[in-house]
Amino acid sequence: MTWLQPVTLRSSRATLEPLAHSHGDDLIEAVKDGELWRLWYTTIPEPEKMGAEIDRRLALQAKGSMLHFAVIDNLSRKAVGMTTYMNVEPAHRRVEIGSTWYRRSVQRTDLNTQCKLMLLTHAFETLDCIAVEFRTHFFNQQSRRGIERLGAKLDGILRNHQLATNGTLRDTCVYSIIAAEWPTVKAHLAYQLAKSRDTHG
Repeated sequence: MTWLQPVTLRSSRATLEPLAHSHGDDLIEAVKDGELWRLWYTTIPEPEKMGAEIDRRLALQAKGSMLHFAVIDNLSRKAVGMTTYMNVEPAHRRVEIGSTWYRRSVQRTDLNTQCKLMLLTHAFETLDCIAVEFRTHFFNQQSRRGIERLGAKLDGILRNHQLATNGTLRDTCVYSIIAAEWPTVKAHLAYQLAKSRDTHG
C-alpha cells in the first residue's frame, strides 16, 4: 500500500473527490468563469484541453507522485476547480499542496479556506506529515496573500526556477507549515471560518 491513498474529504461548504473524467464538463464550465487560462503567471488548462489535462494528472497520479482532487461546491454540487497533493515524499513525510485553481465566482469565499483546512488536517493528522509546502509564482500576488493568510511562512525564493510556456522565467516563492505550527494554524483557520459564518449569516 502506498503512503498516499485516494480519499474523499468533506466539509460543510466543499467536498474534495478524487479527480475523474466525470468531472470534466463541470471543470470546463468552471475554467470559463473568468477565462482563467489567460492568467500569464499560472498554468490553467484551456476549455478544449481539459480532457487532456485530466489524463495528464491521472497518469502522474498512477506513478505515485501526486494525488489530484476535484473541488465540489456543496451548494451547486458541481466541480468548481482542482487541487493536488504533489511533490510527495513518503520517506520524509512531506507533501506540497498545489496546482490549485477555482472558478472566479467562488474565489474570495470561504471555500478555499475549507479546502485548505481539510487538506492540511489530512496531511498532519492522518499522514503524519512533518511539513506541508506551498509554491507559487513571485508575481501571483493573490496566491501569495492567500498562502500567507493560512499561516504559512516564506522559506525562500527559487530564482529562475522554471521556464514558463510563454518563454518567461519563473521565480518560485516557497512557503511551508511545519508540524509544530499545525495546532496554531488549525485554530487560526477555524477562527477565520467562524468569523466568515458570522459575517455572512
